[in-house]
Amino acid sequence: MVLRLLRGESLDAVSREVGVPIFRLEAWREAALAGMDAAFARRKDAQASAELDAALQRIGELTLENELLRARCRAKAPLAQWRSKR
Repeated sequence: MVLRLLRGESLDAVSREVGVPIFRLEAWREAALAGMDAAFARRKDAQASAELDAALQRIGELTLENELLRARCRAKAPLAQWRSKR
């Protein structure tokens, strides 16, 4: 019944056809819309959380790579001392 209302059918017509009072149909429609809003919000939060996790993982990888490169540079002679033989 709620789906019929959401599709645009008349509240009066649905109420008469199924024998349910209008106030109850309206309450069901509002509850359905609230549930849909909540479901979309949870989905949006889950997607944002997944994107944040991926970004944090990438930051961790880049930090580790920087640390390894710095350690490698310290182990060898500084780059400024290397000169071309030309």
